[in-house]
Amino acid sequence: MSINRTVVSGNLTRDPEEKRTQGGMCILELGIAVNERRKNGQTGEWEDKANFLDCTMFGSRAEAIAPYLAKGMHVTIDGHLRQERWEKDGQKHSKMKLIVDEIDFTGNKRQEQQQPEPEPTYEDTSTVYDDDIPF
Repeated sequence: MSINRTVVSGNLTRDPEEKRTQGGMCILELGIAVNERRKNGQTGEWEDKANFLDCTMFGSRAEAIAPYLAKGMHVTIDGHLRQERWEKDGQKHSKMKLIVDEIDFTGNKRQEQQQPEPEPTYEDTSTVYDDDIPF
């Protein structure tokens, strides 16, 4: 039995790039940085090491979600690995890609680009008397 399942959580490294097949199907290309915690052998300190993954999502769901994704957003991706192979200038190349089956994110691009809300202001309560409180 073979299992090809991958779940990663990290930040998008770039805005998604939307492409189309000749038949019109949406292909959404994403990049994600996922940290791995390691202990430095020389200093003994724990360090975060970033791993960068290329991700691809297909179809109408990819098209629908594209406007809500932006560089820097934190996402969790559930998918499977696929190896791509090609030849260029006589050299053989390959790389692993994460094919997105599900993606979860908090907030959306529009919310993250807005300015933070100002702190609420409270009215002066020094003029409130005990008789004004109904309990």
